[in-house]
Amino acid sequence: MTSSHWVFSLAIIAGGQSRRMGRDKAFVRLADKPLIEHVLERSADLGQAETILITNKPARHAHLGLPMYRDILPNKGSLGGIYTALAQAQSPDVLVLACDLPFVNTDLLRYMVDQIRADIDIVAPRVDGYPQGLHAIYKTTCIAPIENQLAANRLKIIRFYDQMRVRYLDETDYAAFDPLVRSFANLNTPEELAEAALLLRATD
Repeated sequence: MTSSHWVFSLAIIAGGQSRRMGRDKAFVRLADKPLIEHVLERSADLGQAETILITNKPARHAHLGLPMYRDILPNKGSLGGIYTALAQAQSPDVLVLACDLPFVNTDLLRYMVDQIRADIDIVAPRVDGYPQGLHAIYKTTCIAPIENQLAANRLKIIRFYDQMRVRYLDETDYAAFDPLVRSFANLNTPEELAEAALLLRATD
């Protein structure tokens, strides 16, 4: 069954503390455009039923014109953002992307959506065997295990994966779409931002 048969939501997580960057990463400019707008543009035409934004600063994002939701459980990190996205989305499958992934690959995202099945709870790419939890698809069947993790204050995203039915995508699965594995490059520091700017100029 292809993605056209599945209704899914897209959720952008923009609730990080941005401590290493020193300012709100969503609005850090790369090639004269805020990081979050790079993500939104590259994920705009995937066939999603809706695009929602998970943020505790809705006034700052109002100009984007998206439905916005504050964390249901404050101070629970990115896992709390995923939980909020699953609780608020209209669809049972939710593609979750961090706001600081300016090189997300549209073709790879479409391929991930094509992997959605009734008997799969999570679709997650891996890099060197490590799942990319903020570039993944979650089914609402994940809500209860995430609730248990949050209640115990265990905030590592992938800690509950072993309880779920996961479709992992490894380098051999996505090499045709992203051979240089740039999709998962999140920008945490001014130095990484400068490197990304050089990369964008080199590929223009």
